[in-house]
Amino acid sequence: MAKIVALIDYGSGNLRSAEKALARAAREGATGHEIIVTDKPEMVASAERIVLPGVGAFADCMNGLSKLPGMTDALNDAVIAKGRPFLGICVGMQLMARVGREFGDTPGLGWIKGEVVRLTPSDPWLKIPHMGWNALEVLRSHALTENLAPGAHAYFVHSFEMRTADPAQIIARTDYGGPVTAIVGRDNIVGTQFHPEKSQAVGLTLLGNFLKWRP
Repeated sequence: MAKIVALIDYGSGNLRSAEKALARAAREGATGHEIIVTDKPEMVASAERIVLPGVGAFADCMNGLSKLPGMTDALNDAVIAKGRPFLGICVGMQLMARVGREFGDTPGLGWIKGEVVRLTPSDPWLKIPHMGWNALEVLRSHALTENLAPGAHAYFVHSFEMRTADPAQIIARTDYGGPVTAIVGRDNIVGTQFHPEKSQAVGLTLLGNFLKWRP
């Protein structure tokens, strides 16, 4: 019987590319996972692990997630109460914060003590949004970053960043006119500011690590 990865469809995210990348990582890693794109809380409740993508504004994404009946309750039960492995991608990562400051203050899921604020690089010539390939600096050992070469590059597209209250929850960062959180996590939850599904070999390695992760 296949192990289910629930890839949540809430109207925001590169679902097709994320689905294909996860399926390839499962196939190449022989993990036996089936990737299911779903907007059903019952599927999230029964999944072995959960992926939340996200593209766009924090408030729009949180609103879209909240409009799925029972979805935030299912997420809190599966991820926080039952400890299922969870991966947030881009805005999906940002939604784990307590609050997003884009277009006013919007409460997030509150799983990570922190806030999502506008990128303010020290170099005025650096463009916003931050778009392109940047090197990852791994700050602490984590299953998600196993077998990544030092200085591995990942693909970023974002105008806002997560700032955590607890620096120990930052797994990796990048530099864009100053340090920017690239991977955040605690316990059974992790998130990437970059897009692993667009990060070629580095992204596939990371997704494969997530599918094998036993927090």
